[in-house]
Amino acid sequence: MRYLGTYIWVPLMFLSVLTGCVKEDRVDEDSPYYVDLPIGFPTLPVPADNQLTVKRIELGKMLFFDKNLSVDSTVSCASCHFQQFAFSDDKALSTGVEGRTGFRNSPPLFNLAYHPYFFKDGGVPTVELQVLAPIQDVNEMAHDIPELIELIKDDQEYQKLAMIAYGRPFDPFVLTRAIAAFERTLISGNSPYDKYQFQNNSYALSASEIRGLELFNSERLACSNCHSGFNFTDYAFKNNGLYEAYPSDSGRMRITLNPQDEGKFKTPSLRNVGITAPYMFDGSLPTLEAVVEHYNNGGSSHPVKDPLIKPLNLTQQEKNDLIAFLNALTDQTFITDPKFLP
Repeated sequence: MRYLGTYIWVPLMFLSVLTGCVKEDRVDEDSPYYVDLPIGFPTLPVPADNQLTVKRIELGKMLFFDKNLSVDSTVSCASCHFQQFAFSDDKALSTGVEGRTGFRNSPPLFNLAYHPYFFKDGGVPTVELQVLAPIQDVNEMAHDIPELIELIKDDQEYQKLAMIAYGRPFDPFVLTRAIAAFERTLISGNSPYDKYQFQNNSYALSASEIRGLELFNSERLACSNCHSGFNFTDYAFKNNGLYEAYPSDSGRMRITLNPQDEGKFKTPSLRNVGITAPYMFDGSLPTLEAVVEHYNNGGSSHPVKDPLIKPLNLTQQEKNDLIAFLNALTDQTFITDPKFLP
């Protein structure tokens, strides 16, 4: 299935910076960028002002891998998002400029256009606006957007691509739209599970993986109540009982200031979960075994812990089968596809 999506919402606080019309003629030709979506995936929503084109993707990829986006030219987006880890990191907390440690565990980047909001607390509403946060964050790239644009405006290749792709000189609009366009092409949906479930390959999963799938979907475990749909997430905010208190990171409560949101974080997709360790918002659980044990034990006590988090009394065989299924959600095609490389 091929797509060109529609919709956009730009918060008023960024309207003056990220919008506007520039009438310069394009200096070259661009063409639509088409993506073959996996079976079972809905049409991808794409903003009206950022339809996917070949040059927009090319520009966005260049920016994604460019360390000059950081204040000291040592960190790029790709420095914390590695393709072999489904565009996440293998560290609990990633390292930014001058060796500074990030605030939360680096999330994987795939199927982003389907998300209704971004970051683990849902504090940003679009992929485009998400781009601004790591560039400006003091512990990540620590760059001032106007200063960065001043530096990039002298780069002839960026300026040429900006004119071809967006019909305007390189500016914050182009910066955010181009990276977001590239990130929307990071589509993952060709795991052994997908081959078994949607591609009529009855041999794609082992007996253990099939038992794990049945456990995952069972009423007893209720994993699929939260990790649902084609992307294995309901995108809701839940407290999973990781801690009894959250003094350093209150999760969704940082956005809403509502005590009922303490320790609530967006349900992550379980696609590629076998290669995105360590886990949880702070990277505190090092392995899938540790994650399964956390849920098997029912988690810590907290007033707003989700009622679905309770002891599961899994046998060792059931734990093994569940982990086998979770590993079967790894999309080897996605993590080795050369089109995502610079």
